[in-house]
Amino acid sequence: MSHETLDGVDHLKRSIDWKQGLAIALGVPLLILPSLGYLPTYVAAAAILVWGLSILQTFFQNTAYAELATTFPEASGLPGFVQQVFRTQNYNGKYDKGKLLGGFCAWFYALAWSSVLSIFSILVGGYLQGLFPGLAEHFTDHELSVLSGLVIFTGLFVVNWFGLKDSAILGYILAAVSLIPLAVLTIAPFATGKVDLANITGSWAPADWAWDAHHILILFGIFAIALWSTGGWETAAIYAPEYKNPGRDVPKALYTCGVICFFSFVLVEAAVIGVLGVHGVEAEPISPLIPVAHAVFGQAGTTVTIVMLIAAMVLIIQTAYLGSARALHSMAEEGNFPKVFGKTNRQGTPFVAMFAAAALNMALLFIGSIPAILAASAIGYTCANGIGLFAYFRAKTNPAFANLERPFKAPKGWKWVALAFGLFNMPLCVIGVVYLNSLEIGWTSTLLGFVVLSVFIPIWLYTQHKLGSGKDKSDDALAEHAPSTDEQRVGSIAGVQGHGTE
Repeated sequence: MSHETLDGVDHLKRSIDWKQGLAIALGVPLLILPSLGYLPTYVAAAAILVWGLSILQTFFQNTAYAELATTFPEASGLPGFVQQVFRTQNYNGKYDKGKLLGGFCAWFYALAWSSVLSIFSILVGGYLQGLFPGLAEHFTDHELSVLSGLVIFTGLFVVNWFGLKDSAILGYILAAVSLIPLAVLTIAPFATGKVDLANITGSWAPADWAWDAHHILILFGIFAIALWSTGGWETAAIYAPEYKNPGRDVPKALYTCGVICFFSFVLVEAAVIGVLGVHGVEAEPISPLIPVAHAVFGQAGTTVTIVMLIAAMVLIIQTAYLGSARALHSMAEEGNFPKVFGKTNRQGTPFVAMFAAAALNMALLFIGSIPAILAASAIGYTCANGIGLFAYFRAKTNPAFANLERPFKAPKGWKWVALAFGLFNMPLCVIGVVYLNSLEIGWTSTLLGFVVLSVFIPIWLYTQHKLGSGKDKSDDALAEHAPSTDEQRVGSIAGVQGHGTE
């Protein structure tokens, strides 16, 4: 059973190993689908290089996250340990600015993952119409998307109710159904000679590309969009509180998933451009894998591809569903969100947070158009990564964290690597994606996206008011259930300066 803390927030149950965490995170390679045809419209065949560089960026970032996840094993991944690092313990005032910063990171992260549910539910509806054309006579695209979302969210809620271990089993099944055919569809064009390297080398960069301010800002924005997809495999660290042995399981799950992602993202884009050419990809920006399947396997292959993609999208919805729900649970546990979102059932599942994530996305599906949410998602995820890397730098340089046990340690000097990529994310990529969003959807929707991100402020102020004191009651609860005395020795970090561990 789960442990109930003093403020009514429950802790998650340790029930999985690194292979099960990997199974859940295996949905991440499928995040390339929304951008597979999008990136070449801006950078042509150089999209292959962008994906490779973005994966390398996430290797650098996730090395820092792996250390943080094992340093704070009771914190729930990126949103959890950022809140741990920035909050001021034993704070005497009502509104702790450090705590607000950590909460903002978690909010950005939760929104980024939540938007995946809506995006892919809409795509599922579209692909279903491709698989069963007769559905168009009975349902509009919008109605089919809403129905798809309702069925998927209900099914995943039921499966995940019984705990993360069972949802990992679903991950195994869906991975076999989707990732294996995806690998075949990626390798087959090379094996059958359908890939024309001239399609890649002859269109490496757009004909009108220039290294001016306009194109440089677009490039920063493209890297932010790519990170929204490639950066998702840090989700394997989110489940640190639920691994049986976080010090061993987190790095294994992270790096195994990272290697899979590297080859997946690079080879999928190379296969698509190699078969279709840049102009062919631009003609099929939403589903370029379907004409690739038709070119390699014929009509039967196209049908198989649609079935595979639907299974793949259910897998990534599962990954996003768990990621967003555990981010909300982490926020409640840290006192940055109403404590009701921290409730878990007897299996250790944060069911209230899961229900809230499903309800939010059903609302988005009923709206039908979510450009502002997409803008907020890309901006928010880039900000979350920037804040997360700054948290790593703080954890490595602040003496308050010097004595914490670190079962996994990044190479010496990694704090400077994290700081550099933190600055790359904020402000460079944030500015770039804001600029790119303004070109794509206009400034009105972009500003509305910022409004969505800022909604957290009144929620946070309300939560602090409800806590009723200057000291977050969840701090006492966390200390009571902390796994080691080292974690309890973090102490007060208000106003502390200087360097700690290397």
